[in-house]
Amino acid sequence: MILRRVARPLLAAIFISGGINALRNAEGHAQAAKPFLDRTVRAKADALPASVPTDPVSLVKLDAAVKIGAGTALAFGKLPRLSALLLLGSLVPTTAASHAFWEEKDEARKQEQLIHFLKNAGLAGGLLLAAGDTGGRPSLGWRARRAARKAGKRVHDTREAALETVHDTRVRAGTKAGMLAGRASKTLESALPH
Repeated sequence: MILRRVARPLLAAIFISGGINALRNAEGHAQAAKPFLDRTVRAKADALPASVPTDPVSLVKLDAAVKIGAGTALAFGKLPRLSALLLLGSLVPTTAASHAFWEEKDEARKQEQLIHFLKNAGLAGGLLLAAGDTGGRPSLGWRARRAARKAGKRVHDTREAALETVHDTRVRAGTKAGMLAGRASKTLESALPH
């Protein structure tokens, strides 16, 4: 649909641009994110595997790579639902780190951060819609329920066919036994003297 072909790149553009900007100025973004990262990731650094980066510059670069990669994939319609979820996962900590309006003391700065926070909340809404968009195809839940109904019907039909076969076999066996008994009776009657 034309709407998806236009909406996805429009939604992705801010993430690709932001990711490129973060890569170009990783140290500056790391300084802005440092207080948030100190309270969250660095506070739990001991519980994380050694291979997980905890320094702000590495985390900013990792976040930028996610934004560029997932944003590009979303823009081109490649794995759009997964891309939207990855971008949403990147947007939440970025918003909490960069636009904590509730911590601002200066009223003008607080209002500016609130606007950015609400802008990001709107982007999150768009990403949620993109993550839920099945592209006109039935959802996974619908397909799973349909497959379960079909499987149940097949099991039921197979059971009915098996019961019918057993019944037919019994009827044929009973008929055959009756015929054999009748022949045996006639043979016995003919063999006996009258």
